[in-house]
Amino acid sequence: MEISMMYYLIPSLIMFCCGVYGFITRKNMIAILISLELMLNAVDINFVVFNRFLFPGQLDGMFFTLFAIAIAAAETALAIAIIINIFRSNKTIDVDDATKMKF
Repeated sequence: MEISMMYYLIPSLIMFCCGVYGFITRKNMIAILISLELMLNAVDINFVVFNRFLFPGQLDGMFFTLFAIAIAAAETALAIAIIINIFRSNKTIDVDDATKMKF
């Protein structure tokens, strides 16, 4: 019994839409970062699903997803370092208050 592609794409679409909504509406930098990660994970699910259905037996989508997860982890570490620097200088992590980084 073959599971349809829609059973994978609809949750991925919902995840991506929730990420876009969170990215647009939040003012907290940590919440924006979490929303961005949610969007990246939805895209990773799409890579794996399309690889499985379009090219069964090949692992190109899987390897690309692992590479994207590694890049997302590095991006998250860098973003958290920037957020910590902004918090040290401004004592807040709201986007409206962080107009420039001061040292």
